[in-house]
Amino acid sequence: MNRYNIISVLGLFLLMLLAWICSTNHRRLNFRLIAWGLTLQLILGALIFMVPASQHVFLRMNDGVLKILESAQAGQKFVFGSLADSKAVGFVLFTQAFPIVIFFSALMGLLYFWRIMPMIICGFARLFTRVMRVSGAESLCTASNIFVGIESVTAIRPYLPRMTRSEYCTILTAGMATVASSTMGIYVLFLADTFPTIAGQLIAASFMSAPAALVMSKLVVPEEEHPVTLGLDVHMEPSEDASWIDAIVNGAMAGLKLVGGIVALLVAFLGLLALADLLIGALTGGHGSLTTILGYVFYPFALAMGIPTADVPFAANLLGQRLIMTEVPAYQTLALGIRAGQMTDSRTAVIMAYALCGFAHIASLAIFVGGIVALAPTRRKDIVAVGPRALLAATLACLMTGAVAGVFFHESGTSLLKLAPAAQSSQLTANIPAITPSDPHTP
Repeated sequence: MNRYNIISVLGLFLLMLLAWICSTNHRRLNFRLIAWGLTLQLILGALIFMVPASQHVFLRMNDGVLKILESAQAGQKFVFGSLADSKAVGFVLFTQAFPIVIFFSALMGLLYFWRIMPMIICGFARLFTRVMRVSGAESLCTASNIFVGIESVTAIRPYLPRMTRSEYCTILTAGMATVASSTMGIYVLFLADTFPTIAGQLIAASFMSAPAALVMSKLVVPEEEHPVTLGLDVHMEPSEDASWIDAIVNGAMAGLKLVGGIVALLVAFLGLLALADLLIGALTGGHGSLTTILGYVFYPFALAMGIPTADVPFAANLLGQRLIMTEVPAYQTLALGIRAGQMTDSRTAVIMAYALCGFAHIASLAIFVGGIVALAPTRRKDIVAVGPRALLAATLACLMTGAVAGVFFHESGTSLLKLAPAAQSSQLTANIPAITPSDPHTP
């Protein structure tokens, strides 16, 4: 274990300490939840990074996701023709990445109809309920968020009006600390050529972020009431789709709506960011930007995860990007950084792949709060009140997942951690345009 591994271990406790400092009640601590949440993450980290048999499983998962992505490209090539081929026209986000969202949404709809996803999700929910002593409703929602996004809230719709503030914080945190499988395909597409095992890594990160979300949310907003479903198993309602074809159609339509939402957010937030940078530049004589400022804010957090010192400015900038620009541009910049050799250590790329794997950004906060308020309008004030704290908890949970990766990463590594040499990167990554408005080296 080198000094960066030790820093990552210390970083885990520093992140939890910060969450406790921001707590609404410093005396209410669920030590069992904290201990088990941390233990589950460390067990998963050890399995992923140190146990050859489990690494083989994740490599198989990685290969499976890449094969699925190849299948997904058949539809987009038929619809968009040469615009779907990066080697022909360069990288086009809308025609080459966003169709993946529609495909994965349809696939998840089919897996839900066949009861495959509900069986897996309920298994994780029972684990969280039993060992961490949280309510069945928030356990089910957290487990569901490993695989899906805002739609996971519908699984606990009957319980939403009777939830406690702490439960609301948990389901918001879990939603923002994880990523949906439908959008995970985009990140794989960005990084597959420079980070060949990225699919397996992101699957692992999604699993690890669920207990991290529970830990951070309960530290920031501890439970002070008695949840209705405390210690009880909550089962998912069966799919409302009439047939497997209906499931595919509804899934595809939901994916199309999600693509529209992503497009709208990127257009709005990147435009507003450029405007903010213009104003900040005018005030500073062209020497500052919003991402630069946030880079300084996230600098100590990048250090705490165990990022090598020389790469901390780059990593801090990525974290700042994710907060205001969503994780899509952040993963794009990470892909560019790997290809260009902007990081001095492969450790940085691995930790950041884990730390960025979450919807912990301002736009997502609005989406999740709005979605839950729509389902439980009588509890609007409580849901809105815990929203900012949930964003803090989700950000800390993502950083915690990155720190766990940092604890177990070692340079000799295994095939699961290998990056492709920059010279071998394909035209896909080479054609990804840089969209960050500031220099990624400078926080």
